[in-house]
Amino acid sequence: MSVQMNYKENIAVALQSIGGNKLRTSLTALIIAIGIMALVGILTAIEGIKQYTNDAFSSMGANSFTIRNRGGGIKFGGGRGKSYPAIRYEDADHFKKKFKVPAIISINTFASNGATAKFGSKKTNPNISVLGADENYLTTGGYKLAAGRNFSSSELEYGTSVVIIGDEIKTKLFANEDPINKILMLGSGKFRIIGLAATKGSSSGFGGDKLCIIPVFKAKQIITNSSPSFTISVMVTNAQALETTIGEATSLFRNIRTLPIGRENNFEITRSDSIQQELSGQIAGITAAGLAIGLITLMGASIGLMNIMLVSVTERTREIGIRKAIGATPSVIRKQFLIESIVICLIGGIGGIILGMAVGNMIAVNISGAFVVPWAWLFMALVLCTIIGLTSGFYPASKASKLDPVEALRYE
Repeated sequence: MSVQMNYKENIAVALQSIGGNKLRTSLTALIIAIGIMALVGILTAIEGIKQYTNDAFSSMGANSFTIRNRGGGIKFGGGRGKSYPAIRYEDADHFKKKFKVPAIISINTFASNGATAKFGSKKTNPNISVLGADENYLTTGGYKLAAGRNFSSSELEYGTSVVIIGDEIKTKLFANEDPINKILMLGSGKFRIIGLAATKGSSSGFGGDKLCIIPVFKAKQIITNSSPSFTISVMVTNAQALETTIGEATSLFRNIRTLPIGRENNFEITRSDSIQQELSGQIAGITAAGLAIGLITLMGASIGLMNIMLVSVTERTREIGIRKAIGATPSVIRKQFLIESIVICLIGGIGGIILGMAVGNMIAVNISGAFVVPWAWLFMALVLCTIIGLTSGFYPASKASKLDPVEALRYE
């Protein structure tokens, strides 16, 4: 009971001291808050990116690969990797017709990554992706139809001006209206809406909910680039046959590109799961870097806290002498200063967590459309605050507990 009262008294005295030195406490807590904000903010944003990429690739599955004229890897900080001659539509179409291994094959290319969609007086921001694709792209791209239908063979053959729109375009332009058979303006072209893709939610990258899919032959007609490159997506029906299928695809496409034996491939074949693994590795590196930045910031904050606690001990020397004179033991004095240090750290830590969550989720929401709560990192931040409070407050608390009461009472 006396131990419990002792702790209550120490906490009360610590809080009283904190309340009596609001400016010093605020500045110290702010230093801690900035460190925690950096740590939690970076890690929250990374958690959002990780969730987004996992969702994006899970819809594609591990049994697919793409053939394109440049590396399909994803890199942070710039760099596009090696680029090869463009894959012509005729080459991609030839591959689709000649490939005999059981698989679903689609041909696609981006006609625009910054188009504006209009309906009546409403229009979207100029951030709509217009993708030319065939009848199999919905399957290989991980999309499902919420309404309407897929392209017909005649629409694909003649490049008819029809379009399948993403959920965000429907929400922006049509609200509660049925968009099917309405005429949509994409740039200067008119397209009849034949289908509505179901929302992809947090995996809305790679086109996602801001996507308009038009027949690939129509895209070929409207692309301004003189030599557009087409992507071939292959989804294997039997995952165990993936390696064999990639070998067959490589052989066939080398023949289509008329590459002699001994010459390297002038195209890239990228498995969807290898991109995810590469991206996961890069995210792990970014997480480590973010953690290091946050910890360095917190190390500086802990030194600042220790310095301020030492100043506090010096300023309150007489108070310590009085407490010792009326019976306070060195252990009680030490606990008082340790509790004070921990409380200041926790005040700063909670503020830093709130700010870090806000900053991190601003980034995460813009990237993935999902609000992320990294519970493990939040718990770690609170544990870190307690550890910092203990380590930063230990020396000042020890110094205070060792003061001679007589000398302390005489201190001016």
